[in-house]
Amino acid sequence: MRRNILLSIFLLVAISLFGQQANVNLDYNPQKDTEGLIPFSAPLNSPEVHDDGTVTFRLRAPHAQAVTLPSGSILTALGEGNRPIPFTKGEDGIWTLTIGPLRPDMYAYHFNVDGMQIADPSNTCAAFTAMPPYSQLIVHGDGPAYYDAKNVPHGNVTRHIYHSDVTNGERELYVYTPPGYDPKKQYPVLYLLGGSGELPSNWIYDGRANLILDNLLAEGKAEPMLIAIPNNQVIHRNHPQHTELTFDIMERELREHVIPLIDDSYSTIANPKGRAISGLSMGGRHSMFIGFRSLDLFANFGILSAGDPNAETSLKDFLNDPDVNSKVDYLFVGQGTHEAQGFFNQRVQALVDALNNHNIEHEYYVGGHGAHDWATWRHLLYYRFLPNLWKK
Repeated sequence: MRRNILLSIFLLVAISLFGQQANVNLDYNPQKDTEGLIPFSAPLNSPEVHDDGTVTFRLRAPHAQAVTLPSGSILTALGEGNRPIPFTKGEDGIWTLTIGPLRPDMYAYHFNVDGMQIADPSNTCAAFTAMPPYSQLIVHGDGPAYYDAKNVPHGNVTRHIYHSDVTNGERELYVYTPPGYDPKKQYPVLYLLGGSGELPSNWIYDGRANLILDNLLAEGKAEPMLIAIPNNQVIHRNHPQHTELTFDIMERELREHVIPLIDDSYSTIANPKGRAISGLSMGGRHSMFIGFRSLDLFANFGILSAGDPNAETSLKDFLNDPDVNSKVDYLFVGQGTHEAQGFFNQRVQALVDALNNHNIEHEYYVGGHGAHDWATWRHLLYYRFLPNLWKK
């Protein structure tokens, strides 16, 4: 009996100690070292996140001459601008760097080793995307954040593979269905687009869109909806005519394949009032330039960290439509606090000014502690866009 009790206590303690990238549970603090173990197949612990918000990075590179943490969202959060932060090399050939404290959030980062950019080879939290891979730093707070998996009802995410006559190949999209999805009920659909170099999966793994909506629904702060996340990489991002070609190609992809697939596969409100289009950065420009000229498809818009310095000219048909306010149910424009202080603000502010000049109803919001990064786009989704969508 005593042996069974001790065994039970041991198991409970062991279960409570999962951490440091064990990947057993969807932990809110996966990079806290609770077991004294290194991630499977990794050379050492990196990053190690401490309860005070400081972070220690480690890299075994005995022959390297210089290792730095280059520019990125971490440096923005630290107020370091674009000044790389150097590591210190130990006699054992391990380079270390401790920074912070950082606010609880998720941060993308690389290492720079003798001029070469690499992902952290000890970090199992890595992003696969349409760009070279990067690592994720997850700084935890006292409990799960608004973008974390919580003990609430969860929706499902389904990956669809389909053939596109537009791009002449096989493509993918992801669809989130809310908890308790009922095919006898009709649901509105949000078409959510990524930025340059993003894949549809990035809105799930980096943006945590499904978990954010799960939590909002559990809190009674959002309406049940489908989220369709298509691949809006429709032409090589470095193609010399990308800007001239991408909008027409993506509009065809939406009209000929994506929207028909969603309406055929799910129980949807198949009219403009039941559809929204939103995206970040390049996806925000897709949402703006395609969405604003497709009021036969969409009546709701979320323009995240996007705009156009020449909005008065490029959006003239939309801006000068005398009935636009009756056609649009909700138009949201948002950006991060650090974006509004820098380069990206020029195009966002030009869009906002044009909307104001033509008395077009919209919501403009600047918030969060991020810049042109996922910290901003998660914040905009949770705190503004999703709670206000489908409220009219």
